[in-house]
Amino acid sequence: MSGSKNTVLYIKADRNHEVTKPDVTLGDVLRMECTDKNLIARIKSIRLLKFHHIDNKHENRTAVSILKVLQCIHEVYPDLRVENMGETDFIVTYETQQTPGKTMHYLKAAGVTLISFFGAAFSTMAFNNDVDTVKMFGQIYELTTGRPSDGFTILEITYSLGLIIGILTFFNHFGKKKLSVDPTPMEVEMRLYENDIQTTLLETYARKEKELDVGTTDTSDSRRT
Repeated sequence: MSGSKNTVLYIKADRNHEVTKPDVTLGDVLRMECTDKNLIARIKSIRLLKFHHIDNKHENRTAVSILKVLQCIHEVYPDLRVENMGETDFIVTYETQQTPGKTMHYLKAAGVTLISFFGAAFSTMAFNNDVDTVKMFGQIYELTTGRPSDGFTILEITYSLGLIIGILTFFNHFGKKKLSVDPTPMEVEMRLYENDIQTTLLETYARKEKELDVGTTDTSDSRRT
């Protein structure tokens, strides 16, 4: 089979893809656009790779070069013009569908809540103790009122309220509601962390020459389905 020389297929791959079946086709990892819709359907069914080990003892992840994708397409449609609009290298991870029970879900949520609460409380107390906030508030209260502080004054109350308001404003999040449409600092940091992980994985696979690229072969059967 061969595609028309005047037909252009536009493909786009994201940096990271998760699949739930060991046989991975181009339709699982690519978004495509072409004037020939039947061509898109046929190309989506072309197999890209197969995960042979699907247990926890093996690494169910691989890096793929976009050149390998082009090779798979040109094996079936040698005259087809393909334009890549996405990543030049991407990661494919095989994940089995294992939905934890509600009990485990609640236990995890409770554990994260307790760790966050006590961790934040410890950090706040350690900071206040380090800068001696109690002594400073006592001195300010005595200078402004002329009376010694009993440790529970308007300063401590407003400081506590200010901490709560400041944390909510900074993290831009309260329960399921956001104070603005901007991403929260936690979302930004998680995105940066994910990008760093993906970059490291791609560089590691490339350095160890384990990336699925042109010239490498998949031990599975023919990619045509």
